[in-house]
Amino acid sequence: MIDIKKEKNNSYRFVVTSGEGNALLQSIQFPTKKELDTTVKKLSPLMKKPSVFERKTDHNGKFHFTLKDTSGSIIGSSNTYTSEAGMENGITNVRKRISFLSRSKSL
Repeated sequence: MIDIKKEKNNSYRFVVTSGEGNALLQSIQFPTKKELDTTVKKLSPLMKKPSVFERKTDHNGKFHFTLKDTSGSIIGSSNTYTSEAGMENGITNVRKRISFLSRSKSL
């Protein structure tokens, strides 16, 4: 599921959640709902590109990933994972959730 949230400063963000309701990816803030909607519509085609996820390790040895658009700008970030396998599973789940939602027209 993709949840749209309006922030206190009147910006918007989306959160991709698992079937259990856990946040898999949280977007950057978008100044307008129109910009957010435009980005959300581009998510499904991005999932077909292998290079849109950047895998990272923080200074504590925890893993996380970012989602980038075709120009290389960050769209969103994950929470941290204790293992690389967990991070890879998170990426797989984000791909599946976004692909499933676009097929079911829930976006």
